[in-house]
Parts: sequence; structure tokens; C-alpha cells
Amino acid sequence: MAALRTPGSGCPWDLEQSFETIAPYTLEEAYEVADAIARGDLNNLKDELGDLLLQVVFHARMAHEKAAFDFGDVVESITAKLIRRHPHVFADEQGRTTEAVKGLWERIKAQEKAVAKAECGEAAAEGALAGVPVALPALTRALKLQDKAGRIGFDWNDPRAVLAKIREEAAEIESALDNVDRAHAGKEVGDLLFAVVNLARHLAADPEGILRETNLKFERRFASIERALAARGKRPQDATLEEMDALWEAAKATEK
Repeated sequence: MAALRTPGSGCPWDLEQSFETIAPYTLEEAYEVADAIARGDLNNLKDELGDLLLQVVFHARMAHEKAAFDFGDVVESITAKLIRRHPHVFADEQGRTTEAVKGLWERIKAQEKAVAKAECGEAAAEGALAGVPVALPALTRALKLQDKAGRIGFDWNDPRAVLAKIREEAAEIESALDNVDRAHAGKEVGDLLFAVVNLARHLAADPEGILRETNLKFERRFASIERALAARGKRPQDATLEEMDALWEAAKATEK
């Protein structure tokens, strides 16, 4: 990367890049890692992890050029953080259950943030929902916001109560449609999605992960429809909705 970023002899494209222009590629590579994991393709995962690591190297090199930090500093920082947040392994802190460790991690993380703010001269106090990056995928960000609110008691105790909320939100969409207010109905869909994420959280399911699985399932079943239609000498656009729906149900039954 140092060679690629060397003026005069490096790569023109690499030399033109900045933190801002590389950030979208960093997100893309992270998603490709998640995709390889979802497909169970470990060989591809190896390659995608390399691509993601390249993003870390790229950002570290640009920071080095600004005399801010380098790749070695990144490694030292995460090493120190892992040791600091695992006192039950590297020190004498007790509590080796998953829940105890998770709580310990969050407490240490909160202490680190307070110290960092104090060093920057910022007020340590912040809202209960602070610290959730806006750039996160919407489903993931909703999950984290709900989790933070739940920790201070703003939460339901029963998944069925969340299910009732989903029905309430669906009814509001129906009401908006009855009033021929599609714009309002669209906004209500956001509330419905937020409630569905909450239900997933109460069921200990990752909404981003389960939606990714559902997307793959949809693709798989639709491909089955296309194959079945092709065997009949048809394309999807030549078939009726009823015909495709019957093939969908057939594909669904085959999976079961």
C-alpha cells in the first residue's frame, strides 16, 4: 500500500483516494464477508477477509501520511482494548458466563467513552441512545436503539405485546390506504418495520441476518419458478400470476 500511495511511482487511482472515497468500499467489503458466511463458503470467506483487511490497511496508510497513526498503531489499539475488556481472562475479574461477560464488556466500554470525552473536554453525560452510528444499516441501527432503550426499562416483557404493536401499526397503514393517503401509509410502514425489528430482538433473532436469509430463500424459490416455466417453454412475463403462484407453492413444498 505504501508503494501504491507513493507519488510519481504509485497507482494514480490509489493516490486520488481519501477516507471519504474509500469508506463505501469498506462497507461493501464487510457485506461481502457477511455474504460468504451466510453461504457457508469458507474459501470465498478467506478471499473476502483479505479484501476487508486491505480496507484497514488503506485507511491506516492514509492516516500515516497525515502523521495521525499507522497500521501498527491500529493493531496495538485493538490488542490493548481486547485485554482491557476481558479482565476475566487477562486479570482476576470473576464471571465467565456469557451474560456476565457481556455486561462486563458494556460497563468497560461505557467507562472508556467517559474517559475519552473527559480527555477531549466534552461532558461525560449523554442520552441513553447516544453512540449508535447513523451510518449503520437501518435494521441494525433500530435493533441497537431498541436494545439501549430496553436496558433502562423502556421495553415490553412479552414478545406477544410486540406482536400486538405490529398489528396496531398494520391497522394504521390500512387506515391510511382507506383514506387514499399513500404518503402517510408509506411513513407508517417505517413504524411497522421498527416494530418487526423489535419482535426479532425479543426472539433473540438478528433482523439483518434473518432478512438476508429470507432474501436468499426468495431468490431460490423464484429461480425454481423460472426453471419450471422454462421447461414449459415460457418466461415469467408470459405466465399468469396464478400460474407462478402455484409454482411458488410447489417450490415451497419441495423445500419442506
